[in-house]
Amino acid sequence: MSSFKFVDLFAGIGGFHAALGAVNGGTLAMASEIDAPAAAIYAQNWDEAPEGDIIPLTESRMAVPAHDVLSAGFPCQPFSKSGFQRGINEARGTLFFNILRILQERKPSVVMLENVRNLAGPRHRETWATIVRLMQDAGYKVSTTPTVFSPHLLPPELGGRPQIRDRVFIMATYVGDPARARALSPNVPLVPRGAIGGWNPDDWDIFKTPIGPDQRPLIQPDQEVVRLDDYRLTEADSYVIDVWADFVNRLRKKGVSKLPGFPIWADHFTHLEALEIGEDVPTWKADFLRKNSAFYSEHQDVIDAWLLAHGELRDLPASRRKLEWQAQSTAALRDTVMHLRPSGLRAKRATYLPALVAITQTSILGSRGRRISPREAARLQGLPDWFTFGGQRDALTYKQLGNGVNVGAAAFMLRTHVERDAKLIEETSPAVVNAILSAPRNPDEALSESDRFVRAA
Repeated sequence: MSSFKFVDLFAGIGGFHAALGAVNGGTLAMASEIDAPAAAIYAQNWDEAPEGDIIPLTESRMAVPAHDVLSAGFPCQPFSKSGFQRGINEARGTLFFNILRILQERKPSVVMLENVRNLAGPRHRETWATIVRLMQDAGYKVSTTPTVFSPHLLPPELGGRPQIRDRVFIMATYVGDPARARALSPNVPLVPRGAIGGWNPDDWDIFKTPIGPDQRPLIQPDQEVVRLDDYRLTEADSYVIDVWADFVNRLRKKGVSKLPGFPIWADHFTHLEALEIGEDVPTWKADFLRKNSAFYSEHQDVIDAWLLAHGELRDLPASRRKLEWQAQSTAALRDTVMHLRPSGLRAKRATYLPALVAITQTSILGSRGRRISPREAARLQGLPDWFTFGGQRDALTYKQLGNGVNVGAAAFMLRTHVERDAKLIEETSPAVVNAILSAPRNPDEALSESDRFVRAA
């Protein structure tokens, strides 16, 4: 197989490495990761120790070697909804300029950048336009419209995963002259945001849909979970779920087939005529309060009996006296996937999971009475079962996975881009085209079969 060289910047634990090295025959030229625990996991699994901070590697000297493909999951905090959203005006946002300097000096044939969905949002139009303009000035064909994609839109046979994880992918091809780059840059995304190849995302079932080369479901049988007791719910969490499970069960027995889609706030169960809404209450909250009052009035008999049976919820903290039902017609709470959030208990259908995030709100499998395991979280990101976390603390593992790129989504974006731009890429690096287009379409297959990447679990 023809090979090519790639660099893996802001590498984390190696999601891009899986998509580029194991999947498509690439050889790592250099990786960079400033976080020491993540770098240690990268080295364990890929036999290459990443360099540290990218800034001294690109500013005082160009320490990044020549390469054909550059990948970077550059820091998302400047664009994240949870941050201040200062974009390129924030110090961390300027790390894009370190990537840009590499592009200007090394001129890799293909560039694959990944960031949070919010980078394509309305508050960052100027940031987005700046990124596109600077890449075009450096000689890169790049779409002026963001490509937003999620692994749950990919069928399992292409490496898809049941995780709603919208991310912006910036795919670029080196064409040399800036004027040519601007002329060739399309104004449509590489991939429209929609299901691929006729796949219906609602067909995902986290307990049944086979994924990976072994065709195992995402969720492990409990007997296969290492340190199972570590992931079982605490007594306090189980109590919260039991209380709300009884709430759902009582309504179902009454014949209520459709629970409200708005947050149910037990602290605000009162009749409309008794509802007091201050002038300083935001419109969205006032609307929810009115809906809760109407819901309470309609089902007062059931709700009052439920409150009485559970001591008026005195043993539940305020953050646990709210239910966000997003599970549609699912019969019982224990049949859903749940999240204990600061805003309350959220319940979803057991089709696909929300995005892994670098916080402790790990998905709860209601029917199993436990949270998802690190192995299940790794599968959700497309990492093979031989990928090891070396016995580190689970909190670090969840954080690293939450910060990572999904392997299937990255591999699909790369192949789609190379298929579209094959003739242009062949001008500078035919090996990239040969290697990527001859690789298996399903990264799971390549990650399993490549002897080069077999590791002890």
